Amino acid sequence: MSTITVPGTDARMNEIALKVHAGERLTLEDGVYLYDSSDLLTIGQLADLANRRKNGNKVYFIENMSLYFTNVCESRCAFCNFRKDEGEEGAYTLSGEEMVAYVEQHIHPGVREFHIVGGHNQHMPFQYYVDSLQALHDRFPGVTLKAYTAAEIDFFTRISGLSIREVLERLRAVGLQTLTGGGAEILSDQYRKKMKVDKANVKEYLEVHRQAHKLGMRTHTTMLYGSIESHEDRVRHMIQIRDLQDETNGFMVFIPLSMQPKSKNAGIMRRNSAYEDLKTIAISRLMLDNIDHVKAYFINIGPQLTQVALNFGASDVHGTILKERISHSAGALTPEGMTREELIWLVKGAGRIPVERDTFYNEIKVYE
Repeated sequence: MSTITVPGTDARMNEIALKVHAGERLTLEDGVYLYDSSDLLTIGQLADLANRRKNGNKVYFIENMSLYFTNVCESRCAFCNFRKDEGEEGAYTLSGEEMVAYVEQHIHPGVREFHIVGGHNQHMPFQYYVDSLQALHDRFPGVTLKAYTAAEIDFFTRISGLSIREVLERLRAVGLQTLTGGGAEILSDQYRKKMKVDKANVKEYLEVHRQAHKLGMRTHTTMLYGSIESHEDRVRHMIQIRDLQDETNGFMVFIPLSMQPKSKNAGIMRRNSAYEDLKTIAISRLMLDNIDHVKAYFINIGPQLTQVALNFGASDVHGTILKERISHSAGALTPEGMTREELIWLVKGAGRIPVERDTFYNEIKVYE
């Protein structure tokens, strides 16, 4: 085999480049080395190669709405500014009928997916969460319900006394089709203890997705980066996701989420750099060789950096969203949503082909 030499790089980077070109799996040490390297352009070039092998020039998006039934939450994660205590100013818990009324005011004919997450409201029984989905499914049967994080599913097992499988089966019976990816944060119990992530631990998060995959569900998964975790913590997170994907092949997309400060007035030094965001997207693409898509989430990194990320391994720009709240409550300065036309413009501006998709990456329309 001939040696691949990337001008200006060292021998270690060339070894990794050889692996990527040969389609070989990268190791923990490889991933940490990439994070420690300052050679962002070579890392991006390799990630772009890996992405094009899977997706060619296509970049995917969906018309969706983000819905939040409640922001009351028993957990007090250190990074969260969305949660409220019951009775606190700004706290709310909507009934299914109230949410249907809200959707009817804002929905348009192109919406294909409801993205539903919220607080762990211990004051409501599990049946409340079942009825919430039932109301939406009854009124909008053609819209896919992408609902609840693995941490929420674990919470439901505790308040209901049901197993993970039983909770999932109850929710599927009223229209649930896939899980959101949230609640992963960093898959390290040491990190979760320091950041007061008093919800599903690493084992529980992974087990919820494992059980969902066993039921035939395909799901999403995330990584919230940019606080106290090390580069090694991030790569270990990716490897745990990769290992579960080897076992179940149930993940459709990996979503790196750039940590937001708690105040919109926070200065630039309190935010992840564009350099770090691009590097994380690229390394995610290189490490997660068995997951088809890596998402550039414009809510966290902004539309323009999302556009650049399409040349650093990303193949998905999420969707129209409409009034995202969680990242914005934590200080995001980005738009709360984008139109179909804006997303098409964004993708074409990066020299890629926009593809409107459904939740499961079936192509609806290709915008050549």
